[in-house]
Amino acid sequence: MPLRSADSSQTIKKQSFRSLEMVNVDMDKEFDQQPFGVDYGRLENGLVYYVKCNSKPKKRAALALAVKVGSVLEEEDERGVAHIVEHLAFSATKKYTNHNIVKFLESIGAEFGPCQNAVTSFDETVYKLLVPVDKPEPLSEAIQVLSEFSSEIRLSKDDLEKERGAVMEEYRNNRNASGRIFDAYWTLMMEGSKYAERLPIGLENVIKTVSSQTLKQFYQKWYHLCNMAVIAVGDFSDTKSVIELIRTHFGDKYSASDPPPIPHFLVPSHEDPRFSYFVEPEAAGSAVRIGYKMQVDEVKTVKDYREMLVKSMFRNALNRRFFKISRRKDPPYFSCSIAVYVLVRESKAYIMTSSCKEKGILEALESMLIEVARVRLHGFSEREISVVRALMMSRIESAYLERDQVESSCLRYEYSQHFTDNKPIIGIEYEAQLQKSILPDILASEVSKFAEKLWTPSSCVIQIVEPQASATIDDLKNILLKINKLEKERSISPWDDECIPEEIVNSKPNTGNIVQQLEHLNIGATELILSNGIRVCYKCTDFFSDQVLFSGFSYGGLSELPESKYFSSSMGSTIAEEIGMFGHRPSVLMDMLAGKRVEVDVEIRAYKRTFYGDCSPLYLETALQLVYQLFTTNVTPDDEVIKRVMQVKEQAILARERDPYTAFANRAREINYGNSYFFRPFRKSDLQKVNPLKACEYFNSCFKDPSNFTVVIVGNIDPTIALPLILQYLGGIQKPNEPIFPFNCDYIKGLPFKFPKTITREVVCSPMVEAQCMVRLCIPTELKRGKMEEEIHYIGFLRRLLETKLLQLLRFKHGQIYSASVSEFIDGDLPCLTGDVRGDIRIDFSCDPKISLKLVDLALSEILRLQEEGPSDQDVTTILEIEQRAHENGLQENYYWLSRILCSYQSRIYAGDIGTSFKILDEGRSKVRKSLTPLTMQLALQRIMPHKNQHTVVIQVPHVSWLQRLSSFSQWTLNGIDVKILAAIAGLTVLALTLRRYSRKS
Repeated sequence: MPLRSADSSQTIKKQSFRSLEMVNVDMDKEFDQQPFGVDYGRLENGLVYYVKCNSKPKKRAALALAVKVGSVLEEEDERGVAHIVEHLAFSATKKYTNHNIVKFLESIGAEFGPCQNAVTSFDETVYKLLVPVDKPEPLSEAIQVLSEFSSEIRLSKDDLEKERGAVMEEYRNNRNASGRIFDAYWTLMMEGSKYAERLPIGLENVIKTVSSQTLKQFYQKWYHLCNMAVIAVGDFSDTKSVIELIRTHFGDKYSASDPPPIPHFLVPSHEDPRFSYFVEPEAAGSAVRIGYKMQVDEVKTVKDYREMLVKSMFRNALNRRFFKISRRKDPPYFSCSIAVYVLVRESKAYIMTSSCKEKGILEALESMLIEVARVRLHGFSEREISVVRALMMSRIESAYLERDQVESSCLRYEYSQHFTDNKPIIGIEYEAQLQKSILPDILASEVSKFAEKLWTPSSCVIQIVEPQASATIDDLKNILLKINKLEKERSISPWDDECIPEEIVNSKPNTGNIVQQLEHLNIGATELILSNGIRVCYKCTDFFSDQVLFSGFSYGGLSELPESKYFSSSMGSTIAEEIGMFGHRPSVLMDMLAGKRVEVDVEIRAYKRTFYGDCSPLYLETALQLVYQLFTTNVTPDDEVIKRVMQVKEQAILARERDPYTAFANRAREINYGNSYFFRPFRKSDLQKVNPLKACEYFNSCFKDPSNFTVVIVGNIDPTIALPLILQYLGGIQKPNEPIFPFNCDYIKGLPFKFPKTITREVVCSPMVEAQCMVRLCIPTELKRGKMEEEIHYIGFLRRLLETKLLQLLRFKHGQIYSASVSEFIDGDLPCLTGDVRGDIRIDFSCDPKISLKLVDLALSEILRLQEEGPSDQDVTTILEIEQRAHENGLQENYYWLSRILCSYQSRIYAGDIGTSFKILDEGRSKVRKSLTPLTMQLALQRIMPHKNQHTVVIQVPHVSWLQRLSSFSQWTLNGIDVKILAAIAGLTVLALTLRRYSRKS
């Protein structure tokens, strides 16, 4: 819940959480209804405002117009109207027409995208903007845009007709397996309430036929200033001037004198559990979902807040049990968790969800219910609760330490929740004091007692999802009767917990030495070469007080392997993780790390082996200990672990094969990169080729030799504390007598793929429950070694240009898609200093299957037009602005700096001096930016994307009859399909049909 707002006082002295004074807890004390730390008020016309100065990110402001109007207010003939109104807001208003709002946002570097600028839910609609404030004009105009949304959306017939296709495509995107499963569960959960029949996406028939007049009636009836709030959080010099801008743009607006009140719709409770056995042939797997509905708690007093903490402790403790059960021998499920969801304004649900093997749903259901019953009977142990207490204390400590570094968009969300749902905002300093004071006094017995609210007669809803039915509703009911009987007889045994070691590292290693130290002033980083050969580069930042990021890499990966070793080796990291790559089983390590903010993971890729993670500065030693354990642990196969890993992998393969998208993605991959085992996904038959012993041996060898690893560390680092730890745990890794994987960047084996030399187009027909269509257009590119770094920057700009222009064409002009993405696959992960680099530019969108070929032609024609005519000056200005704003935001993020330093090491221009490599890359970006004009972009398009004679198009369509498929072939003749081939296909089809008819007569 949104309680963690940054403190408004800029003069409060920074202090550690551990020195924070505890408070005298008065349980009856009521929280102030006024949100803490924000200028909050109401204009004379009823509009509420929230204005807050916040410098994260710098020179930016997060704005919103929150409206207490959602889909639940729709009448039967309006189902979907609230969402369509939100769409049309960006199409045209009284002042802005022809999607000029989108053009304005892009011109100031504020990107427009699906679900990025607005969201419609059951109870509210929120419009969101993220704008620069280094100049006054964009802020003023952005607030004016919000004021247009409040009362001036045009909603004309022409606007509606242009946007129907986009809304319809968004609707179609939701009609996949997960969408159908959710819809069924939601309807069951909300049965008896209007919410059950008011999904925000609406009905297909309404989307296709609703009139603009119906939209206007809904808009005029519900969009009133008294139902709205403007939120402005950003790097402002003061709040008064922003409030004045709000008054200027909203102050002269007036709603109807007597607007209708917003009604409240209840979600009725029920004593008998509800069941749904949902057979979904495209499901990702078998799953069990158990939900317990409750009223949303109002947090008005300290006592309410304490009860909220108790419930949070319950969820955390139960989730830890679920995780440990999933790691046992022959577990009842592969994963299981409980979470709380606010369903609608006045209703929430505690929902337990598990994924299990096929035909394992009864076992999973029984295990889930037994665990809740076990808590009711025996409770959690004090040790379990102490672990959870440490975890929650650690989280609030992190929030407290970063209280003045909260993102403006996060605060915007909190103020929106305060307005729409009355969520209190009490200030992070007071909240930290409360938790520090309350958590130690919460007992295991108190936490355990909450399980009494999770009875199946307490508004319980159970959903089973399977690709093929293996049980019945009566079987589910019998499981409930069985658990009730066991609990009544107290036949469920207490929880038996594992023994947890005290230390991650049993004996601390000998400290290594610094062989060489270099200062790179242009990066603000220090580079160390240690006595065991490992190279460490660290950069101290103050972006986040409680964040340190790190990543280590070494050349040599899966591309070096023959096919005979590939399948075993590629499973190495998965198997090692389950066995315990850090020297302890995952279920044990989870408890050892409780309360310590640290995560470490590994990845073995085509050309590199990497470990990476993040931690609090307080737990840097723990993070480095885990890295040390990674290099000194030898994982060995465990039969039970191997069995579980293979089961999970097999279920994942089966789920992927059920997904209609899989055949499309596989065929697109095969066409573009060949059928190499590197590019095709695992098949069930490939599992038979996995040798667990060889998998573990390969993994052990990947992280054994520190001498060829480079480690980059970025964040809130105190060198006086960090250096001794680096020397001990990274420098203390013993170098083997013989080099392991002695690869350098000059001799890495490239992946075997060749892009087709001609135009290749193919339709993939997939059986589907509901019709969907995906389009993938790929254009090959080859970057020459001499100008490769600059060309990569050009590709970034071209990607932005194409995404913008295709969205303008296919969505805003033709109204036939919801979104389009343009991405690049550049084999630039290959650190080879010789030769050119290949790859492709990929365009993806979904659409109505009937017009897919037409949209492909439109997209190709637009690319050709840009190559022949070049983009406009405004196009270039827009993409430069977007890139610059993204760059400025990145400079304030540890992740961005970590990535840039890693790229400098892994760049082809790196020759031992990271400072020089970084400088050249930075200058390359600046050089490309300065050179960017309509002409240079036109030439770059011609040079990098020669699509006219070489590209691939793969379209996924629903499986149809041969006659229907034949009728669409004529559309392909325009795209290079030989007419003789079409005639031959037609002839063969006619012959086949004739023979079939003759055989039936005979």
